[in-house]
Amino acid sequence: MATKETKTTAAKKTSKAKTTAKKTSGKKKNLVIVESPAKAKTIKKYLGSGYSVTASMGHLRDLPKSQLGVDVENNFEPKYITIRGKGDLIASLKKEAKKSDKIYLATDPDREGEAISWHLAKLLEVDDTSACRVTFNEITESAVKEAMKQPRNIDLDLVDAQQARRVLDRIVGYQISPLLWKKVKKGLSAGRVQSVATKLIVDREREIEAFIPEEYWTIDAKLTNSAGKLPFVAKFYGTAEGKKMPLPDEETANSVASALKKAEYIVKAIKKSEKKRNPAPPFTTSTLQQEASRKLGFTARRTMMAAQQLYEGVDIKGKGSVGLITYMRTDSLRIATEAQTEARGYIARTFGKEFVPENPRFYRSKKSAQDAHEAIRPTSTAYNPEQIKDSLKPDLYKLYRLIWQRFLASQMESAVLDTVQADIAADKYLLRATGSTVKFAGFMTLYIEGKDEAEEKEGKIPPLEEGQPLKLKELTPDQHFTQPPPRYTEATLVKTMEEDGIGRPSTYAPTLTTITARGYVAREGKALYPTELGTIVTDLMAEHFKDIVDVDFTANMEEKLDTIEEGTNEWRKVIKDFYDPFEVILHKAEDEIGDVEIKDEVSDIPCDKCGRMMVYKQGRFGKFLACPGFPECRNTKSIAQELGVDCPECGAKVLVRKSQKGKTYYSCERQPECGFISWDEPTKDKCPQCGGVIYKKRPFRGRGPIRHVCGNKECGYVAEDTKKSVAKKAKG
Repeated sequence: MATKETKTTAAKKTSKAKTTAKKTSGKKKNLVIVESPAKAKTIKKYLGSGYSVTASMGHLRDLPKSQLGVDVENNFEPKYITIRGKGDLIASLKKEAKKSDKIYLATDPDREGEAISWHLAKLLEVDDTSACRVTFNEITESAVKEAMKQPRNIDLDLVDAQQARRVLDRIVGYQISPLLWKKVKKGLSAGRVQSVATKLIVDREREIEAFIPEEYWTIDAKLTNSAGKLPFVAKFYGTAEGKKMPLPDEETANSVASALKKAEYIVKAIKKSEKKRNPAPPFTTSTLQQEASRKLGFTARRTMMAAQQLYEGVDIKGKGSVGLITYMRTDSLRIATEAQTEARGYIARTFGKEFVPENPRFYRSKKSAQDAHEAIRPTSTAYNPEQIKDSLKPDLYKLYRLIWQRFLASQMESAVLDTVQADIAADKYLLRATGSTVKFAGFMTLYIEGKDEAEEKEGKIPPLEEGQPLKLKELTPDQHFTQPPPRYTEATLVKTMEEDGIGRPSTYAPTLTTITARGYVAREGKALYPTELGTIVTDLMAEHFKDIVDVDFTANMEEKLDTIEEGTNEWRKVIKDFYDPFEVILHKAEDEIGDVEIKDEVSDIPCDKCGRMMVYKQGRFGKFLACPGFPECRNTKSIAQELGVDCPECGAKVLVRKSQKGKTYYSCERQPECGFISWDEPTKDKCPQCGGVIYKKRPFRGRGPIRHVCGNKECGYVAEDTKKSVAKKAKG
């Protein structure tokens, strides 16, 4: 039983505890503001209880959408307003700010991030000359804690560079776009970068249309040793003296082939050499977008969305939220010494010491690169993609694996190849065979960079000796024609934009999204081609706004924006130097451009609601049919091409259709009554084993032959598209 004294003592302790708790709860904390909840979650894990971390959800202030928002008469003063729908969020941030001792602005480490912090400082009444800004290239515990120890003031040069870009793009877009609306079609737009990108695609299409193919021939000789074994292929090269000889036509090819059929073949010379192949550098924004397009089939937008998530943080089982890659908007190839050291250690432990070069690999960035950030790399090589696969969504896993492998490979030893070149004399002609074998795989063990164009594969050459006679087994003359330049893909367009200085890492993906969404550019597989609308608008821009679509002018403007960031130029002066001649050109264009009529292509399909002949329209996902009676009649139809094959289920026609993502599929014309639908193309052919329908199964990303597969899964018949089209049984 407790005494009176004991109860009194306990009551005092309880009272003291309540007072302490009250004081603790009322204690102010440090407030850290980032852009996104995912980033906030990851950073919060690394900071103690003395920090509150919240998200601004991107920009809170911007130029108004309803007007130009730039006072051109008052030294181009921007008119910033609160973005619609952000009022409650701003009120919440202000409330949190008042409760805090110190406010840290930890938005992304680039122009856009600096501008977001500057706007936040204005809204929250934070002195932008105080040490309120923290930046980190990677969201790891060490990087975040180190950044918090070294806060700085807001970099107003960076802010001014962003303001200049924003004002410049607003002037171009809001001054030219209404003119296009008036003269051509509502809903059109022009842009400082998007118009140049569209012109590149239009110009390439015209190159293709104007291209005149030229005939040429090749001759391949299949040769063996005297015993008729170890066959290999040698290609016709030229004269016996070693002078290269073209084969421009069939007559020349046949004449040479006739002589080669009668000739004796002798190994004239053997040249052996050792060739080193170096790894590709780690990723920049543009090379990541290019490689993700080549190897994963990702659009630039899809790539950047996944990269953003990997940078901000992903929940890893047993680890919590982890930032897996460094900042993903960069054109620098610089790598931190600590990251190199970690990578070299991982390579030695995993692959062996022979895979580690004597000295760390360094890669030189291009002159115009902004070296504030590193190249894109994993925050730690310890996070092996295969070990954390279960924690990652498919897109995140694929992209992270690509980044992880590319970075590690960039720090590995070169591959070593043994190459052989055999010159073979045949009468008065010379043939040449080349081959290579991998002596030491080096970085190729882990990763090989993708290519936009197919590389000619070298065959294997058996052991040969000079003076050795050879036997001709087969001679194959082949006709070829020179090919026009290929259409741009997203990968090659981004590459060209980077090489020409059009835009910056942050603008590649949005630009591609814009020109397709506006209907200026369409896709056919991976290839980009201009629509009629895109061509008309480009020609108008080229005639009346030459500088806006000029590659050199646009690149020069990007360089001027860089000089603002460097603090060597004043942003209002840059805008004025652009605007004064632009205003003259704009007024002239308003007077000179006549009304441009874009007639819709009329189809032979009547509208099933009002009877008018439907017209072709260009939409976000390609062409579709629409009733010309809009808005009275709003009927639309998807365009379906007939495959020329009967439906395997009901006998009706099979149609070729496009999914919303642009992927081709096949379905019955009687859908939804008939449920037939297939990603694989049905054919007229019947299975020789069971009589079932044969489908064409195309290889993943074009790698390997097309397979002809029986639709009857119990059968399992498969045949490959090869020269001999050899069939094989999968079962039985």
